[in-house]
Amino acid sequence: MDLFNQKPLPPLAEQLRPQSLDQVIGQQHLIGTGKPLRVAVETGHLHSMLLWGPPGVGKTTLARILAQSFNAQFIPLSAVFSGVKEIRLAVEKAQLALQHSQRTILFVDEVHRFNKSQQDAFLPYVENGVFTFIGATTENPSFEVNPALLSRSQVYTLHSLSIEELQQLQQKVFSLPEFKSFSIDDDAQTLILNSADGDGRRFLNLLEQLIHTAQAQQQTKISATLAASSLGTQLRRFDKGGDSFYEQISALHKSVRGSHPNAALYWFSRMLDGGADPRYLARRIIRMAWEDIGLADPRAMQIANDAAQTYERLGSPEGELALAQAVLYLACAAKSNAGYMAYNEARAFVKKHPTSEVPVHLRNAPTKLMKELGYGREYRYAHDEPHAYAAGETYMPEGMDEPAFYQPVIRGLEIKIADKLAFLHNLDVEAGKQNETK
Repeated sequence: MDLFNQKPLPPLAEQLRPQSLDQVIGQQHLIGTGKPLRVAVETGHLHSMLLWGPPGVGKTTLARILAQSFNAQFIPLSAVFSGVKEIRLAVEKAQLALQHSQRTILFVDEVHRFNKSQQDAFLPYVENGVFTFIGATTENPSFEVNPALLSRSQVYTLHSLSIEELQQLQQKVFSLPEFKSFSIDDDAQTLILNSADGDGRRFLNLLEQLIHTAQAQQQTKISATLAASSLGTQLRRFDKGGDSFYEQISALHKSVRGSHPNAALYWFSRMLDGGADPRYLARRIIRMAWEDIGLADPRAMQIANDAAQTYERLGSPEGELALAQAVLYLACAAKSNAGYMAYNEARAFVKKHPTSEVPVHLRNAPTKLMKELGYGREYRYAHDEPHAYAAGETYMPEGMDEPAFYQPVIRGLEIKIADKLAFLHNLDVEAGKQNETK
């Protein structure tokens, strides 16, 4: 055997790439009977689209299958490596194919990385039918794709592969002639499934890595020990600036707001496991305390701040325990967004209304002239009044009623705050009645 001229086998992910919709594992909501992509193939109606989903779930594969199904020329571009020159060459190829009555599918991987002008460059050719545009993106198209291109494309969402679907991929691997003699322990299988985190391509790459390691050690069974030593520390899918990041922080925040401590701790741990910066999490935890708990439990703000300071002193991993306990406390605490809502209403109120003068009795009078002008003359010092409250006094600009921005909830400390405000309001009412009788 001539080892130097032997052609190496392509990676498993390429060997097992499906050639038809029937061979695709996963995404049945798009390719199953009566579903959009299946219908497009069966009816012959090809249309521009955006395939949105996490890595390794079949975006490129589906685009290739559609090109084969329609006997179309397939021109792939990567937004990472392509520019105006590559776009121009792709257009020329598509125009040449059109002259020979052949369709073209222009596939742009990571289309969100193209800038606005680059995305706009596709529009005239999409509209006049020079090619059918298929873009793939891991980011939300609503934010990352130009509205003009978005309006001309149907958006299809692809999902991470389930454990069962990844196991189907594994069966395909071990059915290949060169790998039929291999097997894998349940514990090793669990490890690789968790490491893949729903990414089919990553799963196949990891499995291929384990098979080669076993071959090197002259073994045919992949054990948990071999898998653990071979894979090392594998971070789960986590894009610190992408959708996965914001989806998980949203889940953490909403679990805290919803008073589900175990769910909150799960998402907090997921984000740490995925590589999130604990300092960022600390900042978000403090925000949760002020936005969703507020004055219903002022200790929440203190605990959140103390946890952030503890992390700064201890670092990882010790300081992460303080953040975790802050998450638990916030999730269990009484909830109120009354202060948050009051602040937003006050800001909107101020923007809407014209600037008003400060009433004379509320103005400070540090100079003789100001005193002569009456600044602060009729001001009532609250501490000298019954209950330390100047009943009937007004603190708003002249002619402006005091808005009711702050509405305490009947939870936690705000129950007592509401009772006190109601008591003071009654004092104002009584003072008003007395003034009317004078």
